[in-house]
Amino acid sequence: MRSYSETAPAGPLRAVVEATWRAHAGTAPHTQRVLPDGCMDLLLSGDRLVVAGPDTTAHLAASPAGGVTTGLRFRPGALPALLGVPADELRDRRAPLADVLDPGRRRLLRPTPAGDDGDGDGAWLARLALALHAAAVDDRTPTRLPHPALRALAGGIPAAELADRLGVTGRTLHRRCVATLGYGPAVARRVLRFRAAAALLYDGVSPAAVAARTGYADQPHLSREVRALAGVSPASLAPRTASPDVAATAG
Repeated sequence: MRSYSETAPAGPLRAVVEATWRAHAGTAPHTQRVLPDGCMDLLLSGDRLVVAGPDTTAHLAASPAGGVTTGLRFRPGALPALLGVPADELRDRRAPLADVLDPGRRRLLRPTPAGDDGDGDGAWLARLALALHAAAVDDRTPTRLPHPALRALAGGIPAAELADRLGVTGRTLHRRCVATLGYGPAVARRVLRFRAAAALLYDGVSPAAVAARTGYADQPHLSREVRALAGVSPASLAPRTASPDVAATAG
C-alpha cells in the first residue's frame, strides 16, 4: 500500500528545513505529481542521492514497486546557500548531489546507509544537511535575497517596491532572486501564491474563498493558475477528492 509521511525537523535544522518526508510506492510502480512550491529537496532512494531543484510546473516522479524515497524539504531559498550553487542552475532539474557540490563540500558526503530503513535514511540526510549548513556559515555571498525579502515576495509585494525597500535596482533584485529561488520576482510571487492556495484547497477551503484570501482576481483566475502550475483542477487538490497521485506540497 502506498504511503507518505512527514515529520518536523529538530534543533538547528528548523532554520533551513521544513520537513523530513518518506514516500513508499507500495506493491506496484507509482507516479507522483509533485507540485511547485518554491522549495528544493535532497532525496535519497536506495543509494541514489539527488537534489531536486525549484520547479516551475508539476514534476512527475516515478517510483518502482516497493520503492522508498526519503527527503528533506528545504525552506525557499535555503538550499542553494548550503550547496554553494545558484538556484537557477537546478531549476526544473533532478541531479546527483555529488555532481552539484564543489570539491570542498563533496568531501562531506559519506557512503549512503544500507538497507531500507526510512528512519535511518532521514537521520543520515539530517546529518548531511547539518554538515552542509556548518560549511556554509561563513558564506556571505551578497547575491542572495535576505529572509525578510523572501517573506515580502510570498506576501505579493511588487518587484519595484521590494527593490526600493532593499535599496537596489530592479535588475539587481532580479539577479538575486534568480540566484536564491531559481526564478525572477514575478515567477517567484506566482509560485509562492500558488503554494499558499494549494495548501488552503487541501485543507478544504472553497476555491472562491481561496482566490479571495490569496490575492487572485477571482475564482477563474485561480483555476487557470492551478491548471497551469499543477496540471490539474482546483477540485483535484481538495481533501475529499484529491488524487493519491498528487502531492499538495514538496518539490
